[in-house]
Amino acid sequence: MATRLDASDAGPVLAPKPELTSAWAAGPRALALRSVLALLFLAAFGAGLTLLAPRPAGPAVRFALPPPLPDPAALLPYLPETARSANAAMPISPPTAPAPPFRLGSADAGMQARALDCLAAAAWYEAGDDPPGERAVVQVVLNRARHPAFPASVCGVVFQGSERATGCQFSFTCDGSMQARHPGAAAWARSRAVAAAALGGAVDPRVGLATHYHADYVVPVWRSGLVKLAQVGLHLFYRWPGTWGSPAVLRGAAGGEEPRIVLLAAISAAHGGDVAASGDGTAGTATPGGAAAPLAYLPLDDADGTAQAGPRAATGKPLPAQGSAGEGNSARIVLVFDPAAFPGSYALRALSACAERERCAVVGELRDAAPGQSPGFVYVRDRRTGAEGAWWDCAALPRANPSRCLPKGSALARLLADWR
Repeated sequence: MATRLDASDAGPVLAPKPELTSAWAAGPRALALRSVLALLFLAAFGAGLTLLAPRPAGPAVRFALPPPLPDPAALLPYLPETARSANAAMPISPPTAPAPPFRLGSADAGMQARALDCLAAAAWYEAGDDPPGERAVVQVVLNRARHPAFPASVCGVVFQGSERATGCQFSFTCDGSMQARHPGAAAWARSRAVAAAALGGAVDPRVGLATHYHADYVVPVWRSGLVKLAQVGLHLFYRWPGTWGSPAVLRGAAGGEEPRIVLLAAISAAHGGDVAASGDGTAGTATPGGAAAPLAYLPLDDADGTAQAGPRAATGKPLPAQGSAGEGNSARIVLVFDPAAFPGSYALRALSACAERERCAVVGELRDAAPGQSPGFVYVRDRRTGAEGAWWDCAALPRANPSRCLPKGSALARLLADWR
């Protein structure tokens, strides 16, 4: 017999609470609530894993987005005299350490030559024919080339924004200066010597990690947000504060493509399509048409082919002891060079030794050279005639450009004899 059960025989039935039913069965609202709970769980779980993870060795470097690049044309309305007073009132915080030596990163000879002349152009157009000022400008360019806020090449840094009428980072690249004036042969050689030394690892410690500078007779809008490091000549140098002004942010090397710059073709063979320019960059130049034209004081061909014994053959007398000979604006100076040093730095030392003398010769002897060995380097300059040249002993110091090699025999004797 079938047994019929009434609802009253099943005992009490527990009905769900109305508020829970509406919360968990309300469609989209229920899905949103579950999503929030899941996210809270994942956040708590991740925080727990972070607390359990071992701490990394060494200091943690946190990078934030850099400030926008300064607009060189954004100046406060100061007269030059007032601007100098306002700039002098801002204290200097000298660099605590120099920038690391620069590495170009590319072994391509063409790109190296283009980088060299871009750097030399920045030095001359920004600082004039003033090697100390040029070294400071060059250091800023190379600091930028390794900084993530700037292009990763020397030419890219120098000509950043040059396609615009205003807003270029180096004003000479867009204000018509390059069309209006060119450096003379001697000044261009000095600028290239400064650039070559810096590309080879020479560092200017005065400006540290500076990535910005301006003339002391203007007050840029961006000045107050940076750390003032130094004054070199008429220029004031700055770095960004915090991480973006520290060595930790610099790239290991500048490895970007070095483009050809049409504006440089008038003074640079490397940018005019002729890559036969001096690889060391210390004694070559280009004619206004762009062709390579090494600076030579005397013919470098050995006309009679007669080999003679080093520098004594010129006068029959030994070279003077290390130091200088001559009076007034003329001198012959003997320096001892380290054969392991960057050969381009020899020319930089020679320029410094000659200083403002009108007529000067530097004869460089290589350290630990055999007695009677020919000099390893010779630099001569005569400002009265515009003659200037620098040559290396390519047997001991190989050069990319054979025209930079010291002559042998009677040609070397004639060169040295004229500077006794």
